[in-house]
Amino acid sequence: MTLLSKTSRPVSRRNFIIGSSAAGLSLGVLAGCTASETGSTVEAPDYSSLPANPEVNAWVHIHHDDTVNVRIVRSEMGQGTSTGLAQLVAEELECDWDKIQVEFPTPGQSLARNRVWGSFGTGGSQGVRGSQKYVREGAAAARIMLIEAAANDWGVPASECIAANGIITHKASKNKTSFGAVAAAAAKLSPPEKVVLKDPKNWTIIGAPKKRLDTADKLTGALKYGSDLYFEGMKLAAIKDCPILGGSLKSFDASVPMSMAGVREVLQIGNAVVVVADSWWQAHSALEATPIEWDGGELASYSSKDIDALLEDGLGASETFTGNKGGDVAAALKTAAKTVKATYGVPAQNHATMEPMNATALWTKDKCEVWCPTQNGEAALSAAAKAAGLPPEQCEVYKVLLGGGFGRRGMSDYVTQAVEIAKAMPGIHIKLQWSREEDMRHGFYHPVTQAKLTGGLDADGNLVGVDLKISGQSILAALAPQALANGVDYATFQGLLPSGVNPRLEDQILKYSFPNFHIHHAMRNPPVRPGFWRGVNLNQNAIYLESFMDEMAHAANRDPLEFRLAHLKDAPKMAAVLSAVAKKGGWGAKDGKSRGLACIYGFGSYVAACSQVSISKDGKLKIEKITAATDCGHAANPQQIEAQVQGSFVYGLSAMLYGEITYKDGQVEQTNFDTYNSMRIADMPEVDVIIMPSGGFWGGVGEPTIAVGAPSVLNAIYAATGKRIRQLPLKNQNLST
Repeated sequence: MTLLSKTSRPVSRRNFIIGSSAAGLSLGVLAGCTASETGSTVEAPDYSSLPANPEVNAWVHIHHDDTVNVRIVRSEMGQGTSTGLAQLVAEELECDWDKIQVEFPTPGQSLARNRVWGSFGTGGSQGVRGSQKYVREGAAAARIMLIEAAANDWGVPASECIAANGIITHKASKNKTSFGAVAAAAAKLSPPEKVVLKDPKNWTIIGAPKKRLDTADKLTGALKYGSDLYFEGMKLAAIKDCPILGGSLKSFDASVPMSMAGVREVLQIGNAVVVVADSWWQAHSALEATPIEWDGGELASYSSKDIDALLEDGLGASETFTGNKGGDVAAALKTAAKTVKATYGVPAQNHATMEPMNATALWTKDKCEVWCPTQNGEAALSAAAKAAGLPPEQCEVYKVLLGGGFGRRGMSDYVTQAVEIAKAMPGIHIKLQWSREEDMRHGFYHPVTQAKLTGGLDADGNLVGVDLKISGQSILAALAPQALANGVDYATFQGLLPSGVNPRLEDQILKYSFPNFHIHHAMRNPPVRPGFWRGVNLNQNAIYLESFMDEMAHAANRDPLEFRLAHLKDAPKMAAVLSAVAKKGGWGAKDGKSRGLACIYGFGSYVAACSQVSISKDGKLKIEKITAATDCGHAANPQQIEAQVQGSFVYGLSAMLYGEITYKDGQVEQTNFDTYNSMRIADMPEVDVIIMPSGGFWGGVGEPTIAVGAPSVLNAIYAATGKRIRQLPLKNQNLST
């Protein structure tokens, strides 16, 4: 794609690298920040001197045939962000939806234009909600400029003209013209200083179930992913990094792979051996045949038992970081008529994207170009520039569609590797493609944690206090220690936080009202690389809290729905989604069905689920149906939200059933989908989605409902068997009655 670039005040290389690296490392926390939100002095570009061209402004590119290209910088990885953002633009622009197309500006172009497009980061369910204001404002500004251009041509006041469906009309004379006819003239005008956005009650495109813009090309195979890219003369690279935690490459014999067909080069990149060949299979086969000796170092005998011991130590620790606290929980528990205790645990999990990590790079002494699937183009550009040894202005990243991201492609390790290989072979396109085994062994895994919960009830079954202690990993401590607040990783407490701790975490606060409570974290960081795994810490926190709420309700001999609602009197939106799933999911019906409930507030949305299960005598679980409700404030596209909610359960339930990364002799034991399973179509329950937007705010979708899948199923399992499952995955548990 070619875009007209207008260079404004330059951003320093150092500040760009620092800023884009931070954005990549803190996907769930920072991905939605624009320049103004982060306190930057970046100024809006001046369009007044642009030559005649179809670009009205940075967001809207209109061709003479009235085709509207909408610029989208958030990544498309199957979640429908491109379509949703296009709807926001089309609504304010008043263009013809049938003539909308989407294009992806590059981070290099954005850098040259003073980051005019804001953050390229896609994570934390921020794709639509983190961009909605400024993309709508950009579209509204473009509409005003188009109307002004037409009015100038007719010699009438712009206030007498309106735009609708890509046509501008002068109300008095009935003169009409199309967007394409006046786009070039509009591009010469100064943008308005202020725009007024539409009242939601007047929306016709936002909130409509528009079909995905990319579906047809997916069906025909026209869409290209990173693995599909091909360039004339391109060479393919396979890589094998040290599989042992903290280990290093001791030696390898390059003569063996160099004697094999198609092999062009054998390299050492960091602690990895790389084979470059004419085809990937040649490279991979030669790499597998290469004699390699690894130095295991101090962790050569490390195992999952060591991780368990570390976390168990944290559960007994007296020194912890407080995330949320109210009243005097110690005193309340001492005087409680009944005390309930439980310990839960969630293992490390891999992102397991269908498309393994890959990137294509071309390096010369003057320029470095990278084509890759990434969740943060700016972070990828920063990594490419650093690896290339060139200033960012001499580098470029072309973002392609992602064959799954889930947070993994917010990191740029594979980009760095591709550039380093290309640097060793100047002037040749090098495609680095990880094997599935490499992808399994070298992930940024979902943090492993355990939780110890203690609850107290009075003689009437009322909850008097809850103590929730989390023991386990901090993602920020590993990836962005500068983001810790006096040592505290508040992101660890997603879904459990008080309001006011961090403005970027206001979408992760606890909605229950407890008389006395303490939620705290004993940070225990095993030598396992953690990362932002879809839904991040909200997932396990919902399991801990919602499973324990169910335990407390049964201990109090109270209905789990009524028990929860009693503590949601100050959270009517949460109570509403919970009540909705209970009603539609058949809660309380005398039909012999086993059901479980869960609710949580995460990523700015109120979500709840009612799961229905059955279990055979030999312990085989069947998840029959999940009723899920979401209040995300404004629903940009209900059809996409429904698909996202349904898909989120595939991902979340796969993790609950099978997801587990374990270690033996310092190495990940899971190497492919035969040892790291995923839910099959035959196992998928019916998912009944209730979308109930209450308006007034923008919440996320896709990630929030992952969190309520597992606890609602676990609570339903208890209803069916009387057994509490407190350690995941379920594949390790016996459910037989």
